Amino acid sequence: MSDIIHPVHLVGAGPGDPDLLTVKALRLLRDAEVVVYDRLVSEAILDLIPEGTTRVFVGKASRNHVMPQEQINETLANIARGGRRVVRLKGGDPLVFGRGSEEAMHLTEQGIQFELVPGITAASACTAYAGIPLTHRGLAKSVRFVTGHAQAGKPLDLNWDSLADPDTTLVIYMGLTNVDMISKQLITAGLDPATPACAIQNGTLPDQRTLLTTLGEIPDCVADMNIKAPTILVIGSVVGLAEDLGWLNPAEPCDMEKQA
Repeated sequence: MSDIIHPVHLVGAGPGDPDLLTVKALRLLRDAEVVVYDRLVSEAILDLIPEGTTRVFVGKASRNHVMPQEQINETLANIARGGRRVVRLKGGDPLVFGRGSEEAMHLTEQGIQFELVPGITAASACTAYAGIPLTHRGLAKSVRFVTGHAQAGKPLDLNWDSLADPDTTLVIYMGLTNVDMISKQLITAGLDPATPACAIQNGTLPDQRTLLTTLGEIPDCVADMNIKAPTILVIGSVVGLAEDLGWLNPAEPCDMEKQA
């Protein structure tokens, strides 16, 4: 154990475009001796890490964990105890479905200081690049961020009646696996099947795809058009503005009746 233990920096990398990194995040990356990073950190951002910096990959995909969360927590503590400057680099924002608070809690229990550095979360960045405002006068008065991924062995238990609000924009993280359930539950709770919906794949990256559809058709559309993770789902009237405001890549409309 080193006599000097530097604070661990839990840093948000944003959704992928390196230009969306904060100034502080970039400075910490350049000063780090070890970078512990996730699967969702883009190659373009990893390219900003100086040569000679140790990289530790701890990526996780659905049902495929390279390293369990408990082991990630202990890895951070062990590296810090060795006296090296550690950046824990997480896709998006570390405190928005990123488990950054769990890692911070573990460091606290180990008596190791930390700093939390926010990043631009996918909900705001990916929708902006797709030309979808999260709120818009006359269309959406509020926005809600929801996880579409349940804990292992547990059902997706959300307050569907509360979420089925036509005046609210829903942004669903990690929802591809359960997109069929999400669609059915929201419709059962009263949300119109014709409500505009979209799936944004690889948001903010050059190969971003924006699939435009409806709440009722989104399960079939994501399957038919081969949408893959990482993807966020957006449901609400504001999605309809993407055809006029989308600027990165053209949106891809999906009409299952025409394709049938």
